[in-house]
Amino acid sequence: MEERIQYLFRRYRDNTCTPQEYEEFFALLRQGSHDEDVRELIRQVYEAEAANTPAETYVNGHGQLVAPFRRNRAILRKALAMAAIFVAAVAAALWLMPERKRGPIVNMARQHTARSEYKHLRLPDGSEVWLNAASTLEFPQQFSESKREVYLTGEAYFDVEHAEQQPFIIHTGKISTTVLGTAFNIKAYPGRKNVVVSVSQGKVSVDYGENSPTTLTKGQQLKVDLGRLAPAGKKTLIAEAAPWKQGDLQYDGETLADIIADLERVYDVKISITQEELRKVPVSTSFKRDIGVEQALQVLCRLTDTKLTLTEGIYTIH
Repeated sequence: MEERIQYLFRRYRDNTCTPQEYEEFFALLRQGSHDEDVRELIRQVYEAEAANTPAETYVNGHGQLVAPFRRNRAILRKALAMAAIFVAAVAAALWLMPERKRGPIVNMARQHTARSEYKHLRLPDGSEVWLNAASTLEFPQQFSESKREVYLTGEAYFDVEHAEQQPFIIHTGKISTTVLGTAFNIKAYPGRKNVVVSVSQGKVSVDYGENSPTTLTKGQQLKVDLGRLAPAGKKTLIAEAAPWKQGDLQYDGETLADIIADLERVYDVKISITQEELRKVPVSTSFKRDIGVEQALQVLCRLTDTKLTLTEGIYTIH
């Protein structure tokens, strides 16, 4: 078992992961190559916690758990809860993993950006990719003759080389976007309500759930609701498919929670929202990235009639 996955697992279990370690841990889970290791770690956690349960706890003839003391029940509940948390975490990561055959991937490259980091990549076919903060792109060292497939978590802008007999397919969880040659942006960060595909030139086909694929052309944008795998909105004549490339942060009807998550990635900071109802408030705004996180948050506070405080390095909206 690799030491790194053990280390990240323990950090996640103890709730001490840094943002970078959190993203690395779930990126490893999505790869699928550590599934057995993680299952073994989950088993060890369960057995270690369950071993603390006093011997008086037993299952009676009716299949009911009998624990003479409250402490016994609390310990067993803790063991069950700990195992359930990690099973849920692995299940969530596997759900987000692109739909592909499990098992080792041969000759795959992986590029990752940390928070507030951006990368420009050139793929084996000459296509170019601009990878936004806290994002991961996996792609083969050499594409097959029939198709070009890549796997994205996060956000990236693609400028794809035209190849009529070799479609280019981007997998983002249960959604795939197919093109022959075009330029477009995909935003698919874990935890977001929607996946957003925006086209700056050419034409793409977005396939999701049981729905018929949606075709987008220059200046069009599609939002897909991940919960329902259904369209959440389609726009035409968008001004810019990837404003973040020019240092612009633009939001059109995004929830405050999604915008805050974006700012945490862009500026590598921690931001808290104290009122749960505020998280779902839709906000439309734009500002330059170089104004800094505090001014950006002040803009959001004015729009939502809230206040901003900074305590021990954590920004709080309340």
